Parts: sequence; structure tokens; C-alpha cells
Amino acid sequence: MIRTDFTDDAAWREVVAELARAVEGERGWESAVHLVEDRRWEGVSGDLALAAAARDEELSVVFLADDVTMRSPLRPLLALDLGADDDQDLDPVYYQELIDSPPPREVRVVPDAVHMLHGNMQLANVDFAEFVEDAAADPDGVVRDATAASAPAGFGG
Repeated sequence: MIRTDFTDDAAWREVVAELARAVEGERGWESAVHLVEDRRWEGVSGDLALAAAARDEELSVVFLADDVTMRSPLRPLLALDLGADDDQDLDPVYYQELIDSPPPREVRVVPDAVHMLHGNMQLANVDFAEFVEDAAADPDGVVRDATAASAPAGFGG
């Protein structure tokens, strides 16, 4: 998770604390989140963050704590799908379909759901587009921790 907005230290601490609570809680998510808090990232766009993170072949998603994160009471992080550019060796017809209608690359995620999204992406349990659909159905337009009883099929831990 990369901090790109440095306007509100209290909001940043809330995000970090919520990530820790999600790991320490009953859900049992493994914390694989590495926090990057370096002013060199201040104001970095999603495209630049994707380009930088794409160098790490082990990453499937990168999260930005940006200005929206700091202003919203939900503290939604911007999740960026690193797998969207994994189009080498694709069937040329399918590749053209991707060019004509690219898959979604980003979605807002509340801190409580970061580990769930990351874990499911690492295991390839859920496609990034499914998280985008989940957010579209949410009244606030965010992915929430779907391990609750009302979680849609395919989500959870």
C-alpha cells in the first residue's frame, strides 16, 4: 500500500490501524501488505504506481492511500489490478477483445477488505472484475469485507 497523500496524518493512522485490526480479528487474513510511506510517492497517479509496481512479478494488486482515502470517512483505498497487463501469449482474437473492451483496472476498497481482496487475488479465487461488480452494487461504491454472512458466493476466507 502506497501513501500518495500526506495531507492528513490522522486519516493515515486510521487506515493503518484498520488494516491491523483486520489481521488481528477473527477473519484470520494473513498480512501481506507492505506499507510505503515516502514523500517521493506524493501525488503519484494510479498509472505511475502501476508502472512501478509491475516490476515485481509477485504482486497482483497495489493499493494507494490517496486524496480520496484521506477525505472520505470510509477511508477507501484505490486498488489497482496488476494482472490487467498480463496479455502476453494471448489468442489474437481475445487480445483484440481486450483492446476493444479493456477489463477494469481499479476499484475502491475499504481497509477492512484489503486482506480479503489481496488473498483472493493471490489465490485466483476471484477475478478483479468481480470485485468491481461488487463495488458497483455497494451503495458507497466500495468493496467491503465480504466474509460476513451476507457475502456473495465466491468471496470470503
